[in-house]
Amino acid sequence: MNNLNYGIVGNCRSAALISETGSLDWCCLPEFDSSSVFAKILDDKIGGSFSFLTDENYTTTQKYFDSTCILITTFTNGKDAFEVLDFMPRYEKEGKHYHAPPEIIRYIKYISGTPKFKVNYDPKLEYALGETEHHVKSDFIVSLTEQEKFDTLFLYTDFDKKKVINSEEITLTSDGYFLLGYNEKIFKPTLKNIYLELERTKVYWLNWVDNTPTYQRYNQEIIRSALTLKLLSYDKTGAVLAAATTSLPETIGEVRNWDYRFCWIRDASMVVKVVSELGHKKMAKHFLQFVIDLIPDKDEKLQIMYGINKEKQLTEETLDHLNGYQNSKPVRVGNAAYMQKQNDIYGILMDVIHQEILNFSIDAENAEELWTITKGIVWIVSKHWQEPDKGIWEFRTEDRHFTFSKVLCWVAIDKAIKVAEIMGKKYKADKWRQLEATIKDDIYTNAWNDKVQAFTQSYGSEYLDASVLLMESYGFINAKDPKYVSTVKGIERELSNDGLLYRYKNVDDFGLPSSSFTICTFWFINSLYKIGEEHKAKKLFDQLLSYSNHLGLFSEDIDFKTKRLLGNFPQAYSHLALIETAINLSKVTEEEQVKHNML
Repeated sequence: MNNLNYGIVGNCRSAALISETGSLDWCCLPEFDSSSVFAKILDDKIGGSFSFLTDENYTTTQKYFDSTCILITTFTNGKDAFEVLDFMPRYEKEGKHYHAPPEIIRYIKYISGTPKFKVNYDPKLEYALGETEHHVKSDFIVSLTEQEKFDTLFLYTDFDKKKVINSEEITLTSDGYFLLGYNEKIFKPTLKNIYLELERTKVYWLNWVDNTPTYQRYNQEIIRSALTLKLLSYDKTGAVLAAATTSLPETIGEVRNWDYRFCWIRDASMVVKVVSELGHKKMAKHFLQFVIDLIPDKDEKLQIMYGINKEKQLTEETLDHLNGYQNSKPVRVGNAAYMQKQNDIYGILMDVIHQEILNFSIDAENAEELWTITKGIVWIVSKHWQEPDKGIWEFRTEDRHFTFSKVLCWVAIDKAIKVAEIMGKKYKADKWRQLEATIKDDIYTNAWNDKVQAFTQSYGSEYLDASVLLMESYGFINAKDPKYVSTVKGIERELSNDGLLYRYKNVDDFGLPSSSFTICTFWFINSLYKIGEEHKAKKLFDQLLSYSNHLGLFSEDIDFKTKRLLGNFPQAYSHLALIETAINLSKVTEEEQVKHNML
C-alpha cells in the first residue's frame, strides 16, 4: 500500500485504523495514547494486525455508512460476498452519559453465495515489545504479554474460536461478529446484542450529523471532516488530539516522525472553533473546561501541549525494535516539544474564549473563570510578547521573532478587549488598547520587508512563511490591503509547487521538506478567495480534494511529486482547514462558476 488508504473508526475514547482491504493495522487500548495492540502500520512484520484472508478472486471496496463513523468493507468475487462493518460503540445513555467502551466490533454481514475466508488474528500488545501469547477459553480468546509489561486483550466471537486462532477456512452462511475488548465481559455477547450496539451507534452518528448545517456545495466533504474531528476528541477531559497516530513520517526514510496523540492548545482551539461554528457547542465548552482545569494559578504559563488526561510531562522515547512506517525510523512515543515556548497559543485560545462568550450562554461561575483566564493571558502576553520563541512550526534550533507569533500576541489583546467590553469591564478594555496598538506597530515596522514586498517569516528575515497568511483570518489586516495582497502573491511565487505549498523554504533543523504541509495549501486557497481570486481558489481546492484517500481523509502532508499522503493520520489540522475553505468556497455560486468558465 503506497498511500494512507485507511478508514478511521472510534468512539471519543480511542480509535482504530482499518486498511482498504479490511486489515485492522493500528489501535491503542483502552485510550488513544495507550500502548498499541495492533501496530502493523509501524512495522509490517511484528506490529500485529487483524485481517480477513480470501482467495485472489475476491475484490474489496470500502465506504462509510452515510453520515456515520461505521466503516463498511465489502468482499466479493461476483457470486459470493460479505461485508465487514467496523465500529467502536458510542451512544447516549440515561443521564446524558455516553456508552463508549474500549472495544472494536467487527460485524460480519452475509450478502450472497458461500463466501469463504480465513481470519488472521495477530494482536501484539504493548507496542509489540516481547511476545504476545494467545489462549482459547470457553467464552473468548485471551491474548496476553508479561515480559516487558503485563497486558491482556479479549476477543469474543460466534465463529469457531480454534478456526479463528489457527487461521482455518470459515464458510459464511449467516451474519456473525467479532468483539475485541480491553476488558473481560461480565455477560457474554450475543449476535443480537452486537446488532443492537451497531444500530445504537449508527443512530448516535446520524443524530450528530443532523445537528450540522447543510451546505449546497462540498457538503459531504464538510460532514466527513466534521465527523473526523469529532473522532479526534476525547470525551473524558475535553482534549482534542492532533491525530490518531504516532511516527507516520513527513517524508519516507527520513526522521521527521512525531507522536501526535496529544492535545496541542493551538490545534485544539482551532478545531473547537470550527466545530462549534457548525453548531456543536458542547465540544467547545468541554475543551475550555479542559483549559480551565490546566491553569490553577493565575500566573501559570500554558504549555503548548498536554497529554489527553492533562499530563504535563510528555517525555519522548524511541521504540527501536519497530522498523517504522515503510522503514522510516525512529518510532517515537511522547513528544519533547511540550517544553517549547510558543507565544502564539495565547491568541488562539483567546479567540476561542471570545467566541464562546459571544455566541453561547455561559453561567456566572464559568464566566468568572474565563474572565480570570483572560486577565491572566493579557498579563503573560504583556510580559513576554517581545521575546523570541520556537514558532508555530516548532523549530528545534534557536528562538526567533516569528511574525505569526507576534500577530497572535496582538490577537490575544484584541480578543481580550472585546471580552472586557462584553463583560462590562470598560476600564480594562481602555487600559489594554495601548498594548494592542504597540504590538501592531511593532509588527508593521519589523515584519514587513520592502525588498520582498511581503510580511516575512520573522523579523529581519527575507524568507516567506505560509502561517503569515492567517494575518487576515484573525482580523489583523484587511484582505484587500495592498500589503496583504502582495504577501499572498509573494507566497504563491515562492512557496507554491504545482498547487501545493511549502510551509517555508529556508532550511530547518532537518533540511528542506520534500512534502507539502496540507493545512498550508488550504490557508493559501482561503487567502486567494479572500483577495478576490475565487475561481483560482476553487480550481486549486478541487485539485487538493482529489489528493485525499479513497474515503476523503487527509493526513498532515502530501508528497510534492507523487501526491501520496504522508505524516500522521487523520490530521485534525488538515480537516479543520478543509471545512473553513469549503464553507467559504460554497459561497461561489454555480452561476458565477459558469460565467467564469465561459470567459
